[in-house]
Amino acid sequence: MRQSLRFILGLTFFFTFLNSFASIGDPIAEPTKEKIKISGTVIEKISKQPLEYATVTITNSKDPKAITGGITNAKGNFSIEVAPGIYNIKIEFISFKAIEFNQKNLQKNTDLGTLALVEDIAQLDEVVIRAERSTVEIKLDKKVYSVGQDMIVKGGTVSDVLENVPSVSVDVEGNVSLRGNENVRIFIDGRPSNALNMAEALRQIPADAIDKVEVITNPSARYDAEGGAGILNIVLKKGKNLGFNGSFIASIGDPETYGASANLNYKTEKLNFFTSTGYDYRTSEGAGKTNSTYFNSDESIRNYIDETKNTERLRKGISTKTGLEWTVAPNTFWTNSISYRDNRGNTSDIVKYNNYDANRIFTSTRERINDGFDSGENVEFASNFLKNFDDKGHKLTVDFSYATEKDAESSSITDQVLGSTNAPNNDITINDEKQNQLQLQADYVLPIGEGGQFEAGYKGNFNNLDNIYSINNNGTINPNLSNTLEYKERINAIYTQYGFKVNKFSYLFGLRWEDTKIDINLLDEPGSSFNTKKYNNFFPSAFINYELSDESSVSLSYSKRLSRPRGRFLNPATNYSSNINIFQGNPDLDPSFTDKFDFGYLKRWEKITFNTSLYYESTKNVFTFVRYPNGDVVEQEIDNTDDGIDNPVLTETPVILSTPVNLGREHKIGFEFTLNYNPLKIWKLNSSFNLFNSKTIGENKYKDINGVEQTQNLDNEAFSWFTRVSSRLTLPAKVDWQLSGMYFGPRNTAQGKSLGNYVVNMAFSKDILKDKATIALNVSDLFNSRKMRSETNLDNVSSYSEFQWRRRQINLSFTYRLNMKKTDKEKNAPKNGGDEGGGEFPG
Repeated sequence: MRQSLRFILGLTFFFTFLNSFASIGDPIAEPTKEKIKISGTVIEKISKQPLEYATVTITNSKDPKAITGGITNAKGNFSIEVAPGIYNIKIEFISFKAIEFNQKNLQKNTDLGTLALVEDIAQLDEVVIRAERSTVEIKLDKKVYSVGQDMIVKGGTVSDVLENVPSVSVDVEGNVSLRGNENVRIFIDGRPSNALNMAEALRQIPADAIDKVEVITNPSARYDAEGGAGILNIVLKKGKNLGFNGSFIASIGDPETYGASANLNYKTEKLNFFTSTGYDYRTSEGAGKTNSTYFNSDESIRNYIDETKNTERLRKGISTKTGLEWTVAPNTFWTNSISYRDNRGNTSDIVKYNNYDANRIFTSTRERINDGFDSGENVEFASNFLKNFDDKGHKLTVDFSYATEKDAESSSITDQVLGSTNAPNNDITINDEKQNQLQLQADYVLPIGEGGQFEAGYKGNFNNLDNIYSINNNGTINPNLSNTLEYKERINAIYTQYGFKVNKFSYLFGLRWEDTKIDINLLDEPGSSFNTKKYNNFFPSAFINYELSDESSVSLSYSKRLSRPRGRFLNPATNYSSNINIFQGNPDLDPSFTDKFDFGYLKRWEKITFNTSLYYESTKNVFTFVRYPNGDVVEQEIDNTDDGIDNPVLTETPVILSTPVNLGREHKIGFEFTLNYNPLKIWKLNSSFNLFNSKTIGENKYKDINGVEQTQNLDNEAFSWFTRVSSRLTLPAKVDWQLSGMYFGPRNTAQGKSLGNYVVNMAFSKDILKDKATIALNVSDLFNSRKMRSETNLDNVSSYSEFQWRRRQINLSFTYRLNMKKTDKEKNAPKNGGDEGGGEFPG
């Protein structure tokens, strides 16, 4: 408690300093002058869609020097204050014909109305524009990370993209966490992904297919209530320019990696055909070790086992998304698409166990070789209907999607004591799973008055999963580790929310209701094990934002969230590459519920954008991983030949199980900031920092090797932090250089400690062929330092572990753009992919 008090006091002093710092450099207040407000809405003429980031410049008619100006928000709205007078007004947007008002006499508040811009075909055909959005956009209810200009991730995967996103961290196994919490919901184009192995699924999507990532740390009622930490929405690229255009990307890397993809689009006034197709061939090498000390009941040392693991992986696959968007009417759009992904590969693990006696004298070496093969196929059909009733945001969207996925894994494991005359043990594992998912969704948005907006909607999510897992030990099925899982999920939800603005205050209040029924059946248990979980809950949310000035604002938000255990948390299939340190899911996990509070501050200077949050989370029934002896032992032959006599001895090694369990409560308080700084036109700096203190209360009960029930006290208080810094600099000859570094601080756990680790990535990029093509070289994990290190202390075993999923990777990529500008901004496109629900936060 004392540590938490010091932590809060430190943050209080920080905010005091920040407030003082914010005032430095601000101009001295001038005498108050009466001003008037000039407002309006900018849209694209054909689609009637709002144009975000259109520029509005207001100049004195007698002096060409700009007096003031601004940009439009997500709804295309702008509002600018000026002193009464006669001005020239110009509204511009890239590749559109500007609208100008000359010699306009402005003496009172003036609404210029709806301003419809028309694309300038001459610019589209003849001009190459080097426009680029900021790497990180900060919006009122989310942060948007734009991938297009990030050289670090070229030739990589979605996991590489997420490693560079503020507030997000990815461990060496590919598990994603938000603000240090792994209970995060992953969306693809606004639709939740229910992949059993999310880490592997994210490695199968190439980074070149990603347009942006939306980070929603405190979601409103329009979003799924699931995801205690928040939501990450991965938005895929979609071509929208008129005519035929596209991009082609080819990459090669070391360890051996090849990739090729095409993002093509053909658009007429009524129809838009698009496809994004790619092939990926990727190898990677990993390594790990676990050094364990085993103890007798009197706490004396029994023996030592040093376990080393070397892994080689090969992944290859093709993925495509092809669709047609039909402009049924100028304000009505219907989009249908089919996605297909086929991935397969193999993995080779070589695990060695060096055995030592109590005096650290070597006794024997066991070798365990695991050769595995896996294949996966996914097909999804998605349909989206969008009806804009007017150009002020009144709209209805209806979504339908159906997906089916098949995955098969098998492995052959050979286990033997080196030098022994006994025959080796042979194990075969088989893991087959099939999943079908149906989603239905409808969202309605109705603007009310000036700055008000009402939303309501329904969503149904229906998911079936069948998983068969078996382990064959020397021709005999192991009943303790084999299972058949049947998982059925039915979730129905309705929501409503209302947002409005009063002077400088913006409000958004919402309520979501979800009804859940989940059947988890283990069909091969004696008499079959049926477990049905039913619950329905209300999930309120509230957001308040206050504009301190045009450059700064503060916000306060609250939401109630839940986390349903999924993927590897639920699936009882066993990771069997090591038979003395195994992982197994827990199908009896219950959901956890979280109350989230967030206080934010945003400040903009000419070259600096600073955004910070102080957050608090209280989670009931939180689930976490624990390790304990599961009651099984592995018999092992030790050839002790020190006396010159072949005298094999059998020893028993307890099996240590790692599995998730529900605990009591977790309280977490943290502080986070992001800082974007452009010291020079050619130099950009982005940084983020997150520190938090979490306190967990709970216990775990299990039966030891003698069948006696044991209780583990898992009460724990931990303080940790992580930070990232990215620098992008344009060198001579227009070569772009990007360098990024991340550090993850150490953290205490209930059973030991996770140690700190760091990673540095570097990339170079150069535009060629009159800026129609780009060549990029990037190095991931420059110093080969990305290793997960941990210490575990149990009653009968103490261990130190290291694990590196992928060693240093070097990629060279070539991108060619066909009839496209190098810009991230999508124009004249229906905004139906970014948000799961309807509109933006008011204001």
